[in-house]
Amino acid sequence: MTIFEIFLTIHVVCGGASLLLGLYILLAKKGTQRHKLVGNIYFYSMLLAALLALAMSYLHPSYFLFIIGVFTSYMLITGKRYLKKKKTDDVTPVDWLLIFLMLIFGAAFIVLGSYKILHSEYFGIVLLVFGSISLLFVYQDYINFKGRSRIKNFWLTTHIQRMIGSYIASVTAFLVVNNTILPGIIAWLLPTFLFVPLIIKWSRKHELKQV
Repeated sequence: MTIFEIFLTIHVVCGGASLLLGLYILLAKKGTQRHKLVGNIYFYSMLLAALLALAMSYLHPSYFLFIIGVFTSYMLITGKRYLKKKKTDDVTPVDWLLIFLMLIFGAAFIVLGSYKILHSEYFGIVLLVFGSISLLFVYQDYINFKGRSRIKNFWLTTHIQRMIGSYIASVTAFLVVNNTILPGIIAWLLPTFLFVPLIIKWSRKHELKQV
């Protein structure tokens, strides 16, 4: 087997496990020891799958693998780190570095997406959507880290948003790879539009407004 094939096998195993574990986490009671245990397994399985996607996108250049790898890695890492960001003093240079990297990627996605649309390549719409979401994440992190959030427990609501976001990326990857019916752009964007209402609902359920 080649290095790419080894990476792909591990990626598929970890990605498949993450799909099942993520579904369990969505449906199970939150905050329990079991939730935390399964959540940690999900985190490391998904992170390995995402990092391997980035490596594979280098070995065999692929927009698909690169975008999924970037998004999933960012949402997983920041989502987990937010559990320790209960006040602005908890923010470290690593957190600002992650913001900077996502800012670069988000801007690049938008520029490339605009270029492709101008040349009648409608995959550019996907790049514009994901680029816009990237910059929204960057803005959200900046507001939170500067202590300007209107949500008192921003660390919890953002953790929820990022973890569900990472699951959206996993479902998107599965759908894009296995889709034989839907138009490509629909397969890319459908999971986002289906799960975003769930993110909004759970965020509002748990958020505590500043007084």
